[in-house]
Amino acid sequence: MSNAQPNGQWYPPEWPDRIRALAAGELTPVSPRRAATVLLLRDGAAGPDVHMLRRRASMAFAGGAYAYPGGGVDPRDEQPVRWAGPSLAEWAGRLGLDDPAQAQAVVCAAVRETFEEAGVLLAGETADTVVGDTTGEDWERDREALVTRELHFADFLDRRGLVLRSDLLGAWARWITPEFEQRRFDTWFFVAALPAGQRTRDVSGEADRTVWIRPAEAAAGYDRGELMMMPPTISTLRAMEPYGTAAEALEAAGEQDLAPVLAQARLEGDELVLSWPGHEEFTKIIPAGGAR
Repeated sequence: MSNAQPNGQWYPPEWPDRIRALAAGELTPVSPRRAATVLLLRDGAAGPDVHMLRRRASMAFAGGAYAYPGGGVDPRDEQPVRWAGPSLAEWAGRLGLDDPAQAQAVVCAAVRETFEEAGVLLAGETADTVVGDTTGEDWERDREALVTRELHFADFLDRRGLVLRSDLLGAWARWITPEFEQRRFDTWFFVAALPAGQRTRDVSGEADRTVWIRPAEAAAGYDRGELMMMPPTISTLRAMEPYGTAAEALEAAGEQDLAPVLAQARLEGDELVLSWPGHEEFTKIIPAGGAR
């Protein structure tokens, strides 16, 4: 069980031992896998709501934590796709990547995972249209085939005559899982508005609950210790609070700093200090005998 008190910060109990092992040179960090996740927004009476899912407690990574639709980049996400929006070179510059193909893979992963985990597809028949209802049986067959990797995302778009609408995404932040974690991800966080005519579906096999919730309400649940989240989730959630509409948040994405955030651990006497640079609220003091 994770230590999530007094707030809902996800904190695995094995971290102190792993941090000490890393400091002693007894632990070799694993290379992070590239990943993408999307804050899907829709306008509500009191401002935009965000779509969140609760990861099943049985999940090896962040079980029980609330998160956004997303997942790891698949090598096949580099396969050429029908594309609309900023060029691959522009996306590479924005995401801090040297290779345009890798930038495409990250953006493709964001769009693919949003469809796989929420049934929402950021694509259209032309560069200025978006598909409508995606809840039919034929859509569900394709979604399941994407999940099982029987169907490539590029082939899925080609067969349906669709172009990926990369302009519907705004890159918001980039977080890298700490070096002492067993499963590491280099994750880009995007924002996007729910397209007209589409609706989310509770279809993720990795989640046991999905919810549309106001960012401030979700953050309050975290502060009370009722909703468990990883630092990047609550950080991006709080960042959504000032915006009155999904369009305002998407417009603000271009001004966000995408410098990677990576946790640091240092030894002060017998205590370990775990911190995320620029995000002081997540700092943890770990005494010699455990964590607090």
